[in-house]
Amino acid sequence: MDTITLTDSHLLHLLQLASSALPVGAYSYSEGIETLVEHGTITNKDTLKHWLEAELRYGAIRLETAVIVRVHEAVTTGDLERLRYWNVWLSAARETQELRNSSWQMGRSLMQLLAKIQPQVLDLANAVSNPCNYAIAFGVAAAHWQIHPQAALLAYLHSWATNLMTAGVKLIPLGQTAGQEILLNLQPLITSATIEIMELEDDDLSCCSWGLSLASMQHETQYTRLFRS
Repeated sequence: MDTITLTDSHLLHLLQLASSALPVGAYSYSEGIETLVEHGTITNKDTLKHWLEAELRYGAIRLETAVIVRVHEAVTTGDLERLRYWNVWLSAARETQELRNSSWQMGRSLMQLLAKIQPQVLDLANAVSNPCNYAIAFGVAAAHWQIHPQAALLAYLHSWATNLMTAGVKLIPLGQTAGQEILLNLQPLITSATIEIMELEDDDLSCCSWGLSLASMQHETQYTRLFRS
C-alpha cells in the first residue's frame, strides 16, 4: 500500500465523513444480516465475522468502493458527465429494491448535508441529480476535501464494517467486546481489499453477491424487523 500523507485538516474531514454520528441513517440498515440471523445462518461471533469477510472479498461493497475511486477522479478533473455516469451505473448494479433504496436514501441525506455545510458542492450535487447513491456522495465529499482516495476507501470500508458489526451485535446478540474483536480482526482484510480495489480496471468491476441479494429479497417480506434492510 502506498504511503498516505494526510494533513490535520484532511484527517479531521475524513473522520467526520466516516463517523457513525453522520446523520445519514446508516445505523438503520443491516444489509440482509437481520434475515440471516432469523434463519440461523449467522448465530455467533465467528459466523458474523465469516459473512463480513466474504463480503469484503467478493461482495457488492467492492463495487461501491471502486466507484468512489472513479467519482473522486471525475470531481478532481471536472468531468461531470462521468460523475453522472457512475451514479446511474451504481443504481443499476443494486440487485434488490431494499439495497437500492438504502443507497439512495443515504446518498440523498449526505448530499443535503454537504450542501448545507459546504455550499461549494451544490454544483456537483446538481450535476449528479437525484437519486444519488451513497458512495457517489461520499466520493464527492472526499474529492471536495482533497482526501486521498486510498484513505477514503479505507474509511468507507471501516465505516461499513462498523455499521454491520453493530447490527450483528444487536441481532444475535453479542457483547460489545466481541464486536470490537471482530472489527479489529477485519483490519488486515480491509487493508488488502483497499489495495485490490484501487487497482481495478473498469472491465474488472464485478462481484459475487447472490447471498446478499437473496437475504435482502427475503428481508422485504420478513414479518418482524428491527432494520430497514
